[in-house]
Formats: sequence, structure tokens, C-alpha cells
Amino acid sequence: MDSRRHTLETVSLRKEYPGTVALRDVSLRCEGGEIRALLGKNGAGKSTLVRLLGGAVQPTSGAILVDGHTVRFRSPREASRRGIATVHQELSLIPGLSIAENIFLGRLPRRHGLIDWRTACRMAEALLAELGLALDVRSPAGKLGVAQQQMIEIAKAMSLAPSVLMMDEPTSALAHRETDRLFTLLKRLAAKGVVVLYITHRLEEIHRVADAVTVLRNGELVRTIPIADANAGTIVGMMFGATVRKERPPEPPPSSAPVMEVRSFSRGEAYSGISFTLHEGEILGIAGVLGAGRTELLRGLFGADPHDAGSVTVGGRTVFPSFPAQMKRLGVALAPEDRKAEGLVQILSTRVNINLASFWPPSLHWITTARRERSVARRYVHEMDIAVQSLDSPASNLSGGNQQKVVLAKWLDTGPRVLLLDEPTRGIDVQAKQQVFDIVRGLSAQGIAFLVVSSELEELMDVCHRILILKKGRTAGELLPHDGTLENLIRLCME
Repeated sequence: MDSRRHTLETVSLRKEYPGTVALRDVSLRCEGGEIRALLGKNGAGKSTLVRLLGGAVQPTSGAILVDGHTVRFRSPREASRRGIATVHQELSLIPGLSIAENIFLGRLPRRHGLIDWRTACRMAEALLAELGLALDVRSPAGKLGVAQQQMIEIAKAMSLAPSVLMMDEPTSALAHRETDRLFTLLKRLAAKGVVVLYITHRLEEIHRVADAVTVLRNGELVRTIPIADANAGTIVGMMFGATVRKERPPEPPPSSAPVMEVRSFSRGEAYSGISFTLHEGEILGIAGVLGAGRTELLRGLFGADPHDAGSVTVGGRTVFPSFPAQMKRLGVALAPEDRKAEGLVQILSTRVNINLASFWPPSLHWITTARRERSVARRYVHEMDIAVQSLDSPASNLSGGNQQKVVLAKWLDTGPRVLLLDEPTRGIDVQAKQQVFDIVRGLSAQGIAFLVVSSELEELMDVCHRILILKKGRTAGELLPHDGTLENLIRLCME
């Protein structure tokens, strides 16, 4: 790595997809010597910008300049050769390969035409030492925990001796000590002239590591401010703009009975000591930044993942341990975050998907007829306004919003008392979002209770009766939307 001060610049950078503009004419300049925090709510354009700079996608128009020279990357490999390294949110390690192989994948040192394993291991150990790790670099990466795998991803980026280092939520799986080591390393790199672009949702981090803050909103650059001016109120205003209070849903009656009681619910480092009571007809939101434990909590409550301690009581019956079939019998349903992979069977028809949760025949006596399946499917298609060309067409043909309605219909046909919704509006358009929440409000009025995880905090304020805030797997507070504000919720989640 040379010692000169590098620069990264975009000029009117734009990225369009069919029907939407993901990034709109963004011009910014970052210089080595400073760490630039990049903030914005989900959908603001942060990840799109990183993918453009890293060569994963190509811009519709505009230019990218590195050290004053215009560059065009047709692939991430081309970007890495130019000194641009990216640490993404999603882990990309190959579990069966060793730590050293993962760090130098495709770039293993050679000697006399053969891989020089001794040198590869020595270099890998030196990189890990910078991060304060002492691991056997010959051991499979798949045996590491999530936090250690994240550190290996960082070491992999460091092995490129980058002139530009982009980090997308790198501390989501890291403990406090590991985070401190990472921040020390980033400051050392910046001092050597490396451009560091740091994406985070955690406001407390930017004052520990950043020199300036750039905010994106709806694909546009709002502005860049020095860290001295980056107080919570200013950043929230930049990220969300003017917020408008919408009509609140009616509160559940005070006498409504508890339908689910959770006490000291824990699972390793994912979540710990979670306790709450959910009442009939209540819509309870779960808020928190990436890595707070929201998805893990819902999966644990449904029995999809085992929990270590605590109890769940549904309808007066306490279960431990729990598993999905048991929770379904008790009236609990889970609409998962990844509806395509976990909520639906894409190659099967809409008719079959709607009936999947209800008709699981233990004997030939319970085999459902096509007539009965069609009757059930027609009813939900009509009641939930599911736009489908044919009941027999694959679920993969449906739009995201209609797929989400099918997932809800599948579970509603089981007669649930509690619906766990994980990011129910992710990847669907504005009209479909409104339809989904209209369905939720209507079912709430009928007595069905909801536990809703959403990264869109405005949605939780609009639809929930009460919101729990998770931070690093623990309950950090509670907010009543009719008494609080969006700004208060954002600060509780991010500070």
C-alpha cells in the first residue's frame, strides 16, 4: 500500500431499474485521511451506491473517479484490481475452505508454479494479528462463529491493500471488543491515505469512528456535514425529512386477554432475557437496527430455531422446547423475512401454496380434493384482492405484494391467534404495503394478535399499538406511538 492520499469521487452518478430510480445524480467526494460515514434509511440508495462503486452493477449514467482518473468496472474483480475493496453485510465465505484459502481466494501465492501454502498461512496470520485474532488459518472457515467469520471478511478485504475500503454494516455481528479493534484499524488505514466509506445504522458508532457524515434519502444526496455538527436531531432530519403523523389504529380494549406471554426468552448471543405480553387484537412492533436480534427472536418464538432458556405461553399453555408443528397447533404462525425461499414453494401453484399450511394429511382419509383446494384459494384471492391470472399458475409469477398476501392467506386458513410477521412489506410497492397493513388492521379488529418486525420505522409508528426496541439482543425500551414520535423511536434504536 502506498502512502499517498487517495480520492474517490462520483459525478452525477445515476442507476435506474425498470420502473424505479435507485440512485439519482449523486455527486460526492471522499479523501483519504478521513473516515466518511454513509447514512440513510432502508431504500435510501446506500447499498446501490456501494454496488456501483464496487463493480457489482454498472451505472445508467454519470462517472466514478479514483485518484482523479475516470474508471469503469465491469465486475467486482476489476474493482478489486483497482484497489476498491468491499465488506458486505452478507457473509461470502466458503465454509469448506480454510481461513487462509478464503482470505486469498483466487489470489493464493505461488512458488515454482505451485501454491505456496506456507507463505499463504503466514500472510493470513499477519492479517488476523492486525485484527487481534489468533486462529488456526488452516482450519475450515465454516467452523467459526458469525462474529469471527465477519472478521475474516474484513481480513479478506485488507489483503487487497486497498486504496478505497467500503464497509456495509461491518459491526452487526461484532462484540464491543472486536468493534474497538476494527475502529482502531480503520483509523490507522485512513491515516495512511486510504479512503474509508462506512455504512451504519448505529448513530453511536459514527462519533467514535467517522470524521464526516453523508446522508442519502430516496436515492438522492441530502448533504455532507462534519462530525462536529452530526447530532442526533440533525441526522434524523436529514434521513427522514419532514414526518407526517397518520391516523392511528384503534387501541385494543383494556380488558383484552393475553394471548402470548414470553418470559426471560434467551438464545446465546442472539437475544437474552426477552419478556413481554401480547394481547388479543394487539399489533406489537419490534424495532431495532441490523443485528439487534429481531428475526432471531421471531424464529425462536415459532420454534424454527431452538432457544436456551425462558418460556413461551400461548393460550394458557407453556411450551419448552418448542417446534413449528407444535406452535402451529397452538395457533401461532410465522411469515418469514425471505418469503420466496421460506414462505412459498415458488414452482407450485397459488392454489397449492394457499392450502399448504392447512392440509398436511396424516392418512389417506385427509387427502384434500382439488375442489376443496380451489374453494379455499378462491375465497382468499377474493377477500385479500390477490391479483393472479390463474389459480394454477406458479407462485413465482406473482408480484412481491401478491406473494406476501399468499403467505398471509396460507396461515390465515389455519385459524391463527398470533401472527409473527418478519419484514412483511420488504420489496413490495407502496400500494401493496398499504393493502397488507389494511389486512393486518382488519384481522386485529377480529382479535388476531400480531408481532411485527420491520426496518421501516415509519410503518411501525403507523400500524402498531405498541413498539418494543431491541438492542444487541436485549430489550432497550418501549414506545407507545400515540404518545411518542418517529424521531424518538429512531433515537431509541440508533443511539
